[in-house]
Amino acid sequence: MKNLSIYIHIPFCVRKCLYCDFLSGPACDGEMESYVNLLLREIEKQSIFYGDHRVVSIFLGGGTPSLLPARETERILWQVRNVFSLAEDVEITIECNPGTVTAEKLKNYITYGIDRLSIGLQSTDDGELARIGRIHNYRDFLETYEMARKAGFGNINIDLMAGLPGQGIASYRKTLERVVALSPEHISAYSLILEEGTPLYVNQKSYTFPDEDEDREMYELTGTVLGQAGFHRYEISNYAREGRECRHNKVYWRRGDYVGFGLGASSMIRNVRWKNPDMPSDYAVCLEKPETDGQREAAYSLMRQTAQGIGTKAECAAHIAETETDPAIRMKDEGVWNRAFAEMLRQTGRCGVQSLTVQEQMEEFMFLGLRMMEGVDLGEFRRYFGKSVDEVYGKQIGSFVEQGLLERDDRRIWLTPRGIDVSNTVFAAFLL
Repeated sequence: MKNLSIYIHIPFCVRKCLYCDFLSGPACDGEMESYVNLLLREIEKQSIFYGDHRVVSIFLGGGTPSLLPARETERILWQVRNVFSLAEDVEITIECNPGTVTAEKLKNYITYGIDRLSIGLQSTDDGELARIGRIHNYRDFLETYEMARKAGFGNINIDLMAGLPGQGIASYRKTLERVVALSPEHISAYSLILEEGTPLYVNQKSYTFPDEDEDREMYELTGTVLGQAGFHRYEISNYAREGRECRHNKVYWRRGDYVGFGLGASSMIRNVRWKNPDMPSDYAVCLEKPETDGQREAAYSLMRQTAQGIGTKAECAAHIAETETDPAIRMKDEGVWNRAFAEMLRQTGRCGVQSLTVQEQMEEFMFLGLRMMEGVDLGEFRRYFGKSVDEVYGKQIGSFVEQGLLERDDRRIWLTPRGIDVSNTVFAAFLL
C-alpha cells in the first residue's frame, strides 16, 4: 500500500493575531458542530479514492483546533479511522494555543490516539505577545505545557517567532533559553513575515522591528542555542531531538501523497494538486455535488482506455502500481490519467486543480528536497525521473558548489550554511 498523510483544517480561533493571514475566524459551538458535520461528509466521500493507501500521519491544524469541543475532535478522528486504513504507528498531531485546553481535554486527546501536541507560544515576553495580538501570556503557556506533560504527552512541539515588533537580541535569547529548559521534543522557529492585508502589515509604521543585522543575529542564535541543547536541525526552520522529527511535515517536503479536508485545505495525489473552496458556502456546495463513485468509475474507464489490454479495475490498479517503479511508463500514462482525476475534482467544485508536468515535478523535487538538511537523494531522482540530476541541473549545481552554497557526494546534494542563508535564491535557480 502507498502511504498517505491527512490534513484537517479547523478554521476557528478566539480572535485573529495581528500577523495572521490564515483562513480562520471566531465561531460558536453550533457553528463548530455544523462545520464538523461537513468535514465528516467530505472525509467519507473522498475516502473511496484512497483504498490502496495507508495513513501514516494526521494533522489537525488551523485556526486553533483545540477550540473544538472534545466530542467534535473525537467524531473527526473516529470518522477517519472508520473509512481509512491507518498504520499501527500513525502520528496524530493537534495544534493548540495556550489557554484553549483543559486537563480533561488533553487526557481525552490521548484517549483518541493523538500522540503529538504543537503549542503556539511564539515568545516568552508578554509585551511581544501583546504587540502581535496573541490571546495568551507566558504563564498561560507554562500552565498548558505542564498540563500536557501530566496528561501523558511525550511528543510536544513549541512554535517560536523571531523578528517581532519591539523584540531584541536579549529577549529572543531569553525565549530560546526558557524553551530549551522545558525540554520539548521539537521546536519550530520562524521569522515573522509581514503578510499584505494583515493589521501588522497595514500599521507597520507604528512599530519598531529588528533591523536586518539583528534579524540575522537572531537567525544564527537559533541554531547555536538549540544545537548546544541537543536539537538537530532537519529542515530550514525545524529542530528536533533525535527521532522526533515531524513525520507529517516531512511528507510535504518529500512530495508524498497527502489529502486535505476542510475549508481551504490543500492536497496532492499522484502529482495532481488542488484545494478546497475558501468560502464556507462554496465548501458546503461542493459537498452536495454528485457522489464520487460514478466519477471514479468514469476515471477508471478513461485510464483503462490509455493502457493497452487492460480491462478490469484490478488490472488497472496493477498497471498504476507499475508506473510507480518504471519512469518511462509513468511519464507516458500519467498525463492522461491525471487529467481524468483532475476533471473529477473540477466537477466537484475543487479549486486550483493542477496536473503537474514532469518539469514542475523536477522543480519541486529540488527546492522542497533542499529545505531538508539531508538534501536531495540523487538515486531517488534518477529512479523517479529516469535521468540523473546532472542531466537536468548540472549547470546550476556546479555553479552553487563553486560558490560554496551547495555540497554534494555520491548520494546527495545539500545546502551549506551559507546556502541556507540565501536559500530562496538557490531555490529559484531550479525553476526551469
